[in-house]
Amino acid sequence: MLNRLCSRKELEVLQKGLVSRMQSEKLRIAVCNGTACHPYGCVKIIEAFKTELAKQGLENKVDLKITGCHGLCERGPIAVIRPGDIFYQQLKVEDVPEIISKTIVNGNIIDRLLYADPATGKKLVYQREIPFYRKQQRLIFGSNCEIDPTSAEDYIAIGGYTALAKALFEMTPEQIIDEIKHSGLRGRGGGGFPTGIKWESCRNAPGDIRYVIVNADEGDPGAYANEGLLTGNPHSVLEGLIIGAYAIGAREGYVYVRNEYPLALANITTAIEQAEQLGFLGNNILGSGFDFDVRITRGGGAFVCGESTALMASLEGKVGEPRAKYVHTVEKGLWDRPSDLNNVETWANVPLIINKGADWYQTIGSEGNEGTKIFSLTGKVNNTGLVEVPMGITLREIIYDIGGGIKGGKKFKAVQTGGPSGGCLPESLLDLPVDFDELTKAGSMMGSGGMIVMDEGNCMVDVAKYFLTFLEEESCGKCVPCREGIKRMRQILNDITEGKGEEKDIDLLEQISATLIDSSLCALGTSAPNPVLTTIRYFRDEYEAHIKEKRCPAGVCKALIRYYIIEEKCPGCGLCVKACPEGAITSMGKGKKKPVVLDESKCIKCGACYDVCRLGAIGIE
Repeated sequence: MLNRLCSRKELEVLQKGLVSRMQSEKLRIAVCNGTACHPYGCVKIIEAFKTELAKQGLENKVDLKITGCHGLCERGPIAVIRPGDIFYQQLKVEDVPEIISKTIVNGNIIDRLLYADPATGKKLVYQREIPFYRKQQRLIFGSNCEIDPTSAEDYIAIGGYTALAKALFEMTPEQIIDEIKHSGLRGRGGGGFPTGIKWESCRNAPGDIRYVIVNADEGDPGAYANEGLLTGNPHSVLEGLIIGAYAIGAREGYVYVRNEYPLALANITTAIEQAEQLGFLGNNILGSGFDFDVRITRGGGAFVCGESTALMASLEGKVGEPRAKYVHTVEKGLWDRPSDLNNVETWANVPLIINKGADWYQTIGSEGNEGTKIFSLTGKVNNTGLVEVPMGITLREIIYDIGGGIKGGKKFKAVQTGGPSGGCLPESLLDLPVDFDELTKAGSMMGSGGMIVMDEGNCMVDVAKYFLTFLEEESCGKCVPCREGIKRMRQILNDITEGKGEEKDIDLLEQISATLIDSSLCALGTSAPNPVLTTIRYFRDEYEAHIKEKRCPAGVCKALIRYYIIEEKCPGCGLCVKACPEGAITSMGKGKKKPVVLDESKCIKCGACYDVCRLGAIGIE
């Protein structure tokens, strides 16, 4: 553990030594310890590396770096060997001795552990060659592959806390705010409000006590970008928070993190303890005379607490319910005092801007949407994971160039951006630039960075029903439009998917949506109609098929489909007979004209027969 730092000069001396150490040619194995790799046994793999290195007497010659998420979660567990940038994926414990003996000792490549490009089948040795990484611009997420998130020394070695020193000793609070304003940084939590303007408003608000808060209550289904960043590089978030506190004039800050993020919670706790020990937190930070302390509060999993006023109510120990929007939190926030709330990713951008300058930051992204954005790319795409891309990149580039296209060679149907309150965008909008303004025009939103890809097997009416069901459960119920409106919309969607829909239902859904948008108290209610409105806007034919023809084109809605045997394709193998839980499929024996028969009166439409049939002999209509 490092000794306590007392001055900016000591920080500079320490950083030079650590940079030299990390830039040495000593072999390094960086093993992903991100949350997504845990179910695949990354902890056991890390222990296996420790054991094998010790067994071969290499523990002092090879640096084993236990890092945060590398991004390509689809291929975890992951290890990258440097120098050389050799990328091994989908590791197992039994692979470790071979990696040490063949690659580390003899410099040989293990072919079966390499990434195979889905488009060409070519095996790729180096991480930089892999399409998933090649088109990204990993400004704030890239360090996840380099550092141990529980090591302040590692963060300092890559330039950590030099932005804080610059802010404290070379800039006034007003200059810091001007730099953030000039950079064009917009809040990455979803709303996209200019960060510098929010900071300036909070600093200028009347009152002697101010607060700064990290919103790490990421609750969108399929989104985990904030978790990946807070777990993999917590000091970057903390440094941004301290700089923001100094600029705004706050002496106290909070990190509000989901209790469902145990690894992120553990790593930010460690980072705060280390920062206190090193003099980056507490009294007289780096000898500057500035005092600042940070506390952690764990959220209870309520989606609505991602909303600023509901989060602050929760911090106060109250029920997480939003307040009326005319009360601005920068003036009357936590305990009715001026408060600045930004999400994990927003805070992590701050040290970059302070160190490299607003002019540099403006060269990234598109006009009015400067910088990069981290997305959780999930769903029916080959390369799922966390991606960091410049604003203005197209959906097509993310899904096909980075994501590797649709799984199983199926046809792309839609992508939902912005979490459960985001919109579903069709194939015709694949060339849409991804930024705050363009997504909003298309009826969707940036949100906290969720991006769920769907293929031809997804029913868009069912998708809308799924997200409305989630939002109905997560609504705090404080305001009538949200509480009753979402429930009623979900009921209508449920009727449509069960074959009980009426032609007036589409108009009724649009009318209720308008009421929600105009009358709801917070963004949960005002944005809840997005999945419904965009699926009606871009996939109206599917609604009409459900209502008029009592048919689900995607073959998803059970009440509107039937399974049948395609006799000319059926060899009578019996796999479907064994898979059927209700005995609805009966084997007629070999040589029969109809090898198997399906009794529709017994069929519960579970799809088990369809899933096991390898020859496409089960039809859906």
